[in-house]
Amino acid sequence: MAEPGVFLIHGLGGTQYDLGSMHKRLKRAGFVTHSLTLPGHGSRPEDLCGVRAEDWLEAVRVKYREIVDQHETLHVMGMCMGALLAVETVKREQHTKGRLVALAPPVYIDGWATPWYRALRTVLYRVPGVADRMKVEEEEPYGIKNEQLREIVKAKFARGENFHYRWVPLACIREVDRLRGFVRQGLQRIACPTLVVHARLDELTSLRSANYLVEQIGHGKRAGQARMLVLEDSYHMVCVDNDRELVARSVLEFFEASVPTSLGMPSDDARMSPAQMTELLAAARADLERGDFAALYARGKGDFAWFQPGSNRASGVYRGERALPRLRAWADAGVAFTAFGAPVLNAGMAVVPATLRSGTLASQGVLAFALRDGKLLEGRWFPDEIALEDAHFGGAPTAQGPSPAEQAFEAAAALSKTLRHAPGNDTLLDLYALYKQGSVGDVSGERPGMMDMVGRAKYDAWAARRGLAREQAMRDYVALVNQLKSAETQSA
Repeated sequence: MAEPGVFLIHGLGGTQYDLGSMHKRLKRAGFVTHSLTLPGHGSRPEDLCGVRAEDWLEAVRVKYREIVDQHETLHVMGMCMGALLAVETVKREQHTKGRLVALAPPVYIDGWATPWYRALRTVLYRVPGVADRMKVEEEEPYGIKNEQLREIVKAKFARGENFHYRWVPLACIREVDRLRGFVRQGLQRIACPTLVVHARLDELTSLRSANYLVEQIGHGKRAGQARMLVLEDSYHMVCVDNDRELVARSVLEFFEASVPTSLGMPSDDARMSPAQMTELLAAARADLERGDFAALYARGKGDFAWFQPGSNRASGVYRGERALPRLRAWADAGVAFTAFGAPVLNAGMAVVPATLRSGTLASQGVLAFALRDGKLLEGRWFPDEIALEDAHFGGAPTAQGPSPAEQAFEAAAALSKTLRHAPGNDTLLDLYALYKQGSVGDVSGERPGMMDMVGRAKYDAWAARRGLAREQAMRDYVALVNQLKSAETQSA
């Protein structure tokens, strides 16, 4: 893939969408973003019991190996615990294809708000059953210095909104402590340029953490390889607090990208003429008028995301073609956009009035698209009255993060890249068809012509699985990959 990529890793208690603002800024600067929801996250805090640091590291490793060959340049970035996972993954994988950014890495838990008795937790770890039962609750200031934003977070917790875990089991903190121990070993092996971003007033972890990483990564012959940005007006949550603009601009500069304006929009154009933007928007409108989200995603970059608001069964962020089957399950039931108004184009954005129709529902609002280099970056729907859609579609948003079947599917995709010998052509076509059916669903688009023999064979193999349930295709793909890997192991 020609575009550079960035792998973003969220922190403890969050999900792959926690770094959403960074996703947006990076995409508008021309990057393809990748993320994951870590094991035990995206559902209930209780699900963290029994999850070990090795499980988080393995999930990150699998995702890293899945995407690293998709880009000539791949940067790795993490926030809080995600920063520790990013550092450890870059170290273990000997990453040299891009740069490393560690945002507020808690190498040491010694910030100004940590209680004096924090060290006693290691004693509790040894008491049978206590670590799984004891809760560590999120408390003010919630890592946020900005008082207005802090009140918003406090109100969300009070309403019981499931945007972030309100507490985690002590057993989970034990695993974070183990991860911190892993990170402190062998930092000199990190070979890529590194930026550590840390707030001077971080209430969870002091500047000692940032200093340690910079000194160890840039030790000896690699002096100057790691550098630090100290923030003066934030607490721990540096991506959303008062210095968030400085953080975004510094990360983009470190990645050697063009720096956007304070509004998060590109400072130049979308590398498209007005006529090209109008043509792409017209095609996207036609797709939505037919309710054809598969065609819409085909016009986007690999991590194109659709944002559907509200609190109903259709609500959520659908990022990348793997999320497309869930979106199509809703759209194929009879959803389309009509009554388009006159579009407004500006700085890589297109905004157009529209009406979402489904049965008796006619919900008016606006569509907003981000465009760049002839592709769609993201699409968002803003209804005038969200309550109308919540009442019409009903249900509740599905839990964020991949299901166990999707996790096994992703792991098998990464495992397939470790095969020492390429399978025969028929098996390769089977792998391709099952992967596409499991990740996207039924084939769409026109069959390639006779001159494109490879494309035609792949299309036919995929089309032969038409109607096969996505879950069954994922299971069949996992079974085939495991069979090939087992055969290689036995013959070794």
